[in-house]
Amino acid sequence: MIYFTADQHFGHANIIKHCNRPFATVEEMDECLLTQWNNCVGESDTVYILGDLFFRNAVSADEYLSRLHGKKHLIKGNHDKDWMKKADLEKHFISISGMLEINDGSHKITLCHYPMMTWNSIAKDSYHIYAHIHNNTDAAYFQLLKSMPNALNAGVDINHFQPVTFSELIKNNQKFKDIIE
Repeated sequence: MIYFTADQHFGHANIIKHCNRPFATVEEMDECLLTQWNNCVGESDTVYILGDLFFRNAVSADEYLSRLHGKKHLIKGNHDKDWMKKADLEKHFISISGMLEINDGSHKITLCHYPMMTWNSIAKDSYHIYAHIHNNTDAAYFQLLKSMPNALNAGVDINHFQPVTFSELIKNNQKFKDIIE
């Protein structure tokens, strides 16, 4: 199986308040995220992580990464620079990139941490999977993103705090956009 996810912010206490996450402590959040990940993803599954995996984490990235199942591909986000300097990246990731174009067997997909207005093959029923905005709907750009059915938010804040398949990503994004009507 192929999974998509983003914006876990393992170790980041302020993200609980910032995104209104239902956790009392960063430890509770981190354990929930780890459990949710491993309940979905098997060792042979592929996971595309669209950035901001860790931020201000006291526990080492290597310790978290060794607990996460799957063959991991990282698309770097704005909070990934510091922890990446301290982790054994070759041990934990199949690939690391700023942006990645893939084909999952059914869809052409452009992966980038940041939402984009256009991408390669946009006119040919391709998709853009992004992150960065979490569950924020206040910014002016959200109305544009909302009007783009082929732009999908992989962030855990709208995907039940777990990696999701492509079909789950479509379903969760539609529910999220419908709530904001």
